[in-house]
Amino acid sequence: METDWSSSLDLHLDLDTSAGVGQAIERALRRAVRQGRLAVGAPLPSTRSLARDLGVARGTVSDAYAALAAEGYLVTRQGAPTRVSWAPPSPLAPGAVSATPDIRWDLLPGRPSSASFPRAAWVRAMRRALARAPQDAFGYGDPRGRPELRDALADYLGRARGVEITAAQLLVCSGFTQSWALICQVLRERGITAVAVEDPSAYRFRDTIVRYGMHAEPVPCDAEGLRVDALATTSAGAVLVTPAHQYPLGVVMSPARRTELIRWARERGAYVVEDDYDGEFRYDRQPVGALQQMDPERVVYAGTASKSLAPGLRLGWLACPRSLTGDLAAAKTAMDRGDGVMDQLTLAELITSGGFDAHVRRMRTTYRRRRDELARTLADCSLAGVSAGLHALLLLPEGMDEEPTMRRAARSGLALRALTEFRHLSTGPQALVVGYGAPADHAFRPALTALSGLLAGPA
Repeated sequence: METDWSSSLDLHLDLDTSAGVGQAIERALRRAVRQGRLAVGAPLPSTRSLARDLGVARGTVSDAYAALAAEGYLVTRQGAPTRVSWAPPSPLAPGAVSATPDIRWDLLPGRPSSASFPRAAWVRAMRRALARAPQDAFGYGDPRGRPELRDALADYLGRARGVEITAAQLLVCSGFTQSWALICQVLRERGITAVAVEDPSAYRFRDTIVRYGMHAEPVPCDAEGLRVDALATTSAGAVLVTPAHQYPLGVVMSPARRTELIRWARERGAYVVEDDYDGEFRYDRQPVGALQQMDPERVVYAGTASKSLAPGLRLGWLACPRSLTGDLAAAKTAMDRGDGVMDQLTLAELITSGGFDAHVRRMRTTYRRRRDELARTLADCSLAGVSAGLHALLLLPEGMDEEPTMRRAARSGLALRALTEFRHLSTGPQALVVGYGAPADHAFRPALTALSGLLAGPA
């Protein structure tokens, strides 16, 4: 049992109590963590000690610790000091050189094959789009996006993903990052104070929620996707989900859970944000249709070209409920004057000409072959989740832990992710999140060989 010496710790906090002492403590601690003044693993003073130093009630400090633990910034354990469990990214100083070993084998999840970008088809579509573009296309246009692209997307999303939408309700954004920021801004303006996220899921989405002044409430996932019974116990007025292929667990939200989630949204008057980040890529059956079609007025559908084409295009879209369309469009207009015209017109031409569908079909075949090869190479290990997307969840053999495995991977130049990096509060098996989209064809087999060697190494 650890000795609780936290009562002797000193901690300096600059408090702005204009919004209340409790919120001031919470904000000051969050700022200290995010600025790196409190590092991962650093112990905090006991609630009794900090309350005495600040001259406040112990319960006020306890509530602040609990709120930050719920957001994943702190971790508490009975009989031991409360510790920091989150670290900010470490940006390099100008001119500095990263100490991270060179990446030889890129098996990071969520990355498509850049080498497979359809250059020739894109150039042909761009030439046709340029020849047909009206003169006003090159002026200050509609920040919501070019009408040609919104028309093309409305047809494509309805046909390929089952989304019920009109072009007037579509908003073109520069990828999901901007889409999510706009959604969080509008939710906060409507008085929503808490947004739920899947646990595990990418930390950056939770950070955006906090940046817009709301609480992020992690909700556990299991083999059927988000646990809606756990969601119902939160104060969330919205939830971000990846129902077609949960990231990173790789499971599909079951029909029963989908129905339950829509019922929760209707009864609470809440919104569901559907991140359909790789919904086109399902290999063992037809892709599951979008959740949005179950209630277009409660679900905000978000998609991008990042996985289907390339993240460097910075093109995404929102299919907005009518009740949010005006606010989201106004937020987009205030944020920028629109996205690159030529890329929008080119994508519209690629979609309407059938070139986009053809590319997706080719990549579906490529990624399915790669996932199958990954499974064959690691036949002695277990892959969790469905056959879909650009990543797989690899359960580590018994006795092998993530932390030493990731250290050995870094030394060998093998880039991937540990499942722990995506956890907020949940616990579970030791696993790696392995991407198979990024490597060029000639590098994929050597990357799998390196991964196989890593798993055969010392536990």
